[in-house]
Amino acid sequence: MPLSDPVHLRAAGVSLVLAAAEGALPSVVHWGADLGDTGPAELSDLCRAVESAPVPNDFDRTVIPSLAREHAAGWRGRPGLTGHRDGTAWSPWFRLTALDVDDRGAGRGGTILATGEDTAAGLALRLELELTAEGLLRQRATLTATATATATATATATAEQPGDGAPFVIDALTATVPVPPVATELLDLAGRWGRERAPQRLPFVVGAHSRENRRGRTGPDAPLILAAGTPGFGFRHGEVWALHVAWSGNHRAYAERLSTGAAVLGGGELLLPGEVRLAPGETYTTPWVYAAYSDEGLDAIAARFHTHLRGRRPQLPPRPVVLNTWEAVYFDQDLDRLTELARLGAEAGVERFVLDDGWFRHRRHDRAGLGDWYVDEHVWPKGLGPLISTVHDLGMEFGLWVEPEMVNPDSDLARAHPDWLLATGGRQPLPSRHQQVLDLTRPGAYAYILDRLDALLTEYDIAYLKWDHNRDLLDAGHGPHGTPSVHAQTHAVYRLLDELRSRHPRVEIESCSSGGLRVDLGILERTDRVWASDCIDPLERQQIQRWTAQLLPPELVGAHVGAPRSHTTGRTHDLSFRAGTALFGSFGIEWNLTTATPDERAELARWVALYKELRPLLHGGTTVRDDAYDPALAVHGVVAPDRRDALYALVQLDAPLTSVPGTVRLPGLDPDVTYRVSVQAPGDAPALRGQPTPWTTDGLVLGGATLARVGVRAPALNPEQLLLVRAQAL
Repeated sequence: MPLSDPVHLRAAGVSLVLAAAEGALPSVVHWGADLGDTGPAELSDLCRAVESAPVPNDFDRTVIPSLAREHAAGWRGRPGLTGHRDGTAWSPWFRLTALDVDDRGAGRGGTILATGEDTAAGLALRLELELTAEGLLRQRATLTATATATATATATATAEQPGDGAPFVIDALTATVPVPPVATELLDLAGRWGRERAPQRLPFVVGAHSRENRRGRTGPDAPLILAAGTPGFGFRHGEVWALHVAWSGNHRAYAERLSTGAAVLGGGELLLPGEVRLAPGETYTTPWVYAAYSDEGLDAIAARFHTHLRGRRPQLPPRPVVLNTWEAVYFDQDLDRLTELARLGAEAGVERFVLDDGWFRHRRHDRAGLGDWYVDEHVWPKGLGPLISTVHDLGMEFGLWVEPEMVNPDSDLARAHPDWLLATGGRQPLPSRHQQVLDLTRPGAYAYILDRLDALLTEYDIAYLKWDHNRDLLDAGHGPHGTPSVHAQTHAVYRLLDELRSRHPRVEIESCSSGGLRVDLGILERTDRVWASDCIDPLERQQIQRWTAQLLPPELVGAHVGAPRSHTTGRTHDLSFRAGTALFGSFGIEWNLTTATPDERAELARWVALYKELRPLLHGGTTVRDDAYDPALAVHGVVAPDRRDALYALVQLDAPLTSVPGTVRLPGLDPDVTYRVSVQAPGDAPALRGQPTPWTTDGLVLGGATLARVGVRAPALNPEQLLLVRAQAL
């Protein structure tokens, strides 16, 4: 069946071409490399060029899958929509009712809105696509159960097949993007608490690679991005097509290749059984699903997401140096102790002091108090005012830890309202970290949390909330019948955040969820930073931050300097390795400075000063990562937008493969510019296995092309050491 009326949108080196078969929803003809300024005739010939022909023992006409991937239209993979109306309307086939295109022109992308209807099934579908100025493709869908199905469908309904009066139950509504046959390899991320975002690769063969998350939050093992690419694609090379689901609840991402050769990346919300049931006139809208293309590897994919995120809140002030009290004092809080910690923090250059868990009623340990969001009168007899005044007098902002979505059974709130817990009825979910989940879909629970947080932010001058979320949503049911409620709970959390931001627009919020377990573009529409991991061991953080950067720019990723001995792993590291790792993020300190020596505090102050000096570069530049020849050596950095300045970290993760190090490349520089390359203090004196490499003593002058293609000799670093390297244009 021929395609007609092709639409071509372009932005940032990406082309999107859509066309529609007669009466059908649009199909993607091409999504990938920019095709240039094409005319109607060339676009029509492109549609003909990629159209297949019928083959033996197959359909009698060519199957051209639409954006909805309908089973009835011949798509034999996972359909875009699965669901039913008590066993009927399970195989919809939408006919196009309207197609609106807003081409912004001049390579700035645009939007496409397509609507379709299946009158027999009593369903209407609205598809929204946008090619953003950064070259990201994002899409979402809205399904409506129309008021009546066709007369034929109604007339044939029986007691077993009730027809249009029954609600339509959605099992799944996902978005997909096609990928070409050259994409033969997959990459996504796995992990666990304390070691989030670990990469894994596998061949893209016939069948489905599906990542399903049923934690009720994004999770430590969330794929973050699911990428398909040409063989061996890396940070700086290869064609890559990638997808991200912007949702903070249950979700799925999958890659599927059919025996016909067709292949897609897809994703969306993972709905629990019966979670969304549409009565006539009701609608369901999916989360946004983002997709990115690059012919220059994973770094270029990351750059599209980073540019997009920076453009959403360009007015965000510089990311302050944070001192968080958790690993410094834990639950042992008193005014004198925290005043001294604040004083030493200010002396080191701290700009924001955050009081972590333990400030509210009954919270002397992690087994009680969650939900009782009143300042503990025994620990703070005069309230938080004296501490906040001290922090402000020292020139710092004040921040506060909260965990509003959770409740300890041992709390005044749980004892007063046992029905406010998410549960399936007749039993409580298995306990996790001595807590249960507060059902924010209940008006009373929602109003209580909103009132308490609003009261705290109104009474005290609080600039920042560290918003935690420390357990999975298991058995998350609502009401006396325990109907599944992750979908509704996620939307309730979004509404709560939106309302607080509306009432207190200058307050910043960090998404912390057992560390980095809620990192997605849905929560980041409402928050200003994520806590990448509860583990701040710098060796673990090198990988965690390296792969978190696949989606988020450094300024959105909390990275702190911990104590010499790691709280989570027991490893001991030099301050230069701890601080040099934290430098490439939203820099902070989580260390009891009263136990540090004067020399350690002086060195820490030098790192803080470097962070402040280079903050515009670190938080405004392009993240670059090199595929090092030795897995024990990692190279990463940030290059200024004009490519006149760059900072790199040469990181020895483990014992090297060879006794004499090889050369390492410094990617991302202007090939036509000459640079002075030198080591950057205070990250200029790591522990070495031998003598310093000659160039590290006096520096050198080389062109950007030479540095990217040849590089410089790596120093013989001891394991778990790093060297900072600066490249500045002459």
